[in-house]
Amino acid sequence: MPLIIDSLIFLVLAFTLHKLRQAHLLLFDLRDQSRQDNVTLFRQLEALQGLYTELDLRTSLPPTRGWAASPDFLLELARHARSAKPQTVLECSSGTSTLVLARCMQLNGAGKVFSLEHDHYYAEQTRQQLQRHGLQDWAQVLDAPLQSQALAGESWSWYELGALPSGLAIDLLVIDGPPQTTRALARYPAGPLLFPQLTAGAHVFMDDAGRSDEQAIVARWRQEFPMLTHATRVCEKGCAVLIKPI
Repeated sequence: MPLIIDSLIFLVLAFTLHKLRQAHLLLFDLRDQSRQDNVTLFRQLEALQGLYTELDLRTSLPPTRGWAASPDFLLELARHARSAKPQTVLECSSGTSTLVLARCMQLNGAGKVFSLEHDHYYAEQTRQQLQRHGLQDWAQVLDAPLQSQALAGESWSWYELGALPSGLAIDLLVIDGPPQTTRALARYPAGPLLFPQLTAGAHVFMDDAGRSDEQAIVARWRQEFPMLTHATRVCEKGCAVLIKPI
């Protein structure tokens, strides 16, 4: 009987020690995650401050959390647009990036942003923000509902492109849509449908490049458009950059 009791005590102690070790490891994970979250937050605050300085903004931008592009990605766009001075910018999905790029065009004194938006509500929100910032002459939000497109033997849900000016030559292409929920590799059609319109030296920026879907899309684009060089920028959600040689 004493042996059974001793065995039970040993099992209880072993189980308790196991649970304590699990709790200890969990606390370390939470500590490390908290530190990483603080580093990420600080980096985004730095990028947001840099964005306001870069663009000399006096009116606040819309929120840059959640589905919106992160400040570090927006800062990458702003710095490129200010230095490269693209004449024609095309966006897949509108939002805060539309305001940032329109402000760059205004500061550059030339250029135009065309933004494809499938959701009428968000299109109107972006138009109102452009008006609020006095940037309505530098960007045009185009209602572009998603429609079925046949590409590479598959059906894709992609923006209706009929509203775009005919023969548009794209100096900067920003891809932040359509939503990932539409289907796997949702942003792939930007390659076959828009890359042929890139000018020499044009840059393509894709947000959310840290996701597996976007990584697979970039790999597919690199196979299909080997003339484009590829780079990455360190951003919260990942940033892939494709460049057409001059």
